[in-house]
Amino acid sequence: MIHEKYDELLAKQKKLLERRNEIDQEFYNGVYNRYKYPVLTRHHVPLHWRFDLDRDTNPFFIERLGVNATFNPGAIYFEGKYYMGVRLEGVDRKSIFALAVSDNGIDQFQFIDTPLVWDDVDKEETNIYDMRLVKHEDGWIYGIYCSESKDPSADEFDTSSAVAQAGLVRTKDLKEWERLPNVQTPSPQQRNVVLHPEYVDGQYAFYTRPQDGFISTGSGGGIAFGLTKDITNPVIEKEKIIHSKKYHTIYEVKNGQGPAPIKTDKGWIHIAHGVRNTAAGLRYVLYTFATSLKNPTEVIALPGGHFVAPYDDERTGDVSNVIFCNGAIVNENEEVFIYYASSDTRIHVATTTMDRLIDYTFNTPEDAYRSLENAQQRKDLILKNEVLLNK
Repeated sequence: MIHEKYDELLAKQKKLLERRNEIDQEFYNGVYNRYKYPVLTRHHVPLHWRFDLDRDTNPFFIERLGVNATFNPGAIYFEGKYYMGVRLEGVDRKSIFALAVSDNGIDQFQFIDTPLVWDDVDKEETNIYDMRLVKHEDGWIYGIYCSESKDPSADEFDTSSAVAQAGLVRTKDLKEWERLPNVQTPSPQQRNVVLHPEYVDGQYAFYTRPQDGFISTGSGGGIAFGLTKDITNPVIEKEKIIHSKKYHTIYEVKNGQGPAPIKTDKGWIHIAHGVRNTAAGLRYVLYTFATSLKNPTEVIALPGGHFVAPYDDERTGDVSNVIFCNGAIVNENEEVFIYYASSDTRIHVATTTMDRLIDYTFNTPEDAYRSLENAQQRKDLILKNEVLLNK
């Protein structure tokens, strides 16, 4: 017999799931809309994913498998619906993947089916997270995620050192998933590996982030690009840095590819994250850049400053002052949905159009990299505007 508390909690959750989202009218930058409510939180996770509903085995209706956070989702537009591959973190610290779907991409997301599982081919793999979902021109949907395991070279009593590699799965229907071997690169560790959605020179192309250690990029230091001939045995023999970290910028500590780049008539637009140090710790923001259609390793546009940064309540959470994105969708109307997590706790959406995203990326001035030159850049804008204002 189901515990009577279930109906009470279900009615409360139903109001949350059915709530309509609203554009945040207090925020305006001309590039994208922010929304009043997160699109997913831990409170959206189905009750029967968390509670044993059986009154006999759970007489006090205790949450048996609690959820700490929902964040860092991959995203894909599939059969006319908006899907997120959500990083669902339990109270045990382990992350799993679960699908949530919405008809309009901005509200009423609901988790479906059960968490994703596939053949357990790597017994050393302990944690999985931050999946990018990419529809490749070969017809498969690929999921590329961070596969974390304990560092085998760590000292006996070191129980925190870890190794990050790029796990790889694929599917045709978002239901059955095939586990492929990890992506192999020359780098000791990898994070933020993303599959390019088209062949490059007849090969599969990946964006990587070479790292010497689990946290530190060391000699890596940027977003790299590499090719492999065989996706079922993905070995990248050479990584080329295409956009590196840089002193006194929003990406001075490290940077990494977000979702797969978006193809436009002017070039591939990338949404990336940049990390810098502050007195309060690391600050993660998003920025954009563009690469050439003919040569995806050539950066052709790089607007200065951040694209999305933590705003108001987004600043606080499990890991505060962090915005992270690994999922974006462009629908048939060229509307762009950017799914981002705030402070490793909850998921939001920002919406824009292809025209606005192109305008922002290609027409926003680049960072001049020095304060006096940046001051001159702003002075030139002010003087130009004063001419218009005084007409």
